[in-house]
Amino acid sequence: MDLISLGALAIICIILIVSLVRFIRGGKMELRGRQFSIEIFYTLLLIYSTVILGFGLIYFILSFHHIMLVENGELRQVSVWGSLIHSIYFSGVTLLTIGYGDITPIGIGRFIALIEALIGYILPTAFVLRLVQSRQMDREQ
Repeated sequence: MDLISLGALAIICIILIVSLVRFIRGGKMELRGRQFSIEIFYTLLLIYSTVILGFGLIYFILSFHHIMLVENGELRQVSVWGSLIHSIYFSGVTLLTIGYGDITPIGIGRFIALIEALIGYILPTAFVLRLVQSRQMDREQ
């Protein structure tokens, strides 16, 4: 793997980790007495978008090094844009734990997909726990 790809992968991984840690360990969530907060919704949407795009870019960069996503059980040559679209699509399907099975990873991509699916499974739980903790802190004050 060349130095530029390795650097890009490192930067994307750092951004993903920092985003998730900030969300989970971040500051107080304001509810303002409502059951639903548009700020919380936008925060969650931003976190999901960041993770989907981040992992999509990881798959995309790895596709240049022949660690590819296989479509319908066979390797297909696609353009750069096609590869980017497939990578982001696969990332979204994996994070949201839909898993259609039309695109599957090979090689180290399987392990990366496993990590992404785990994040997609745990993220809603972390969101709910943070919301409950915020409400408890509001009641204590």
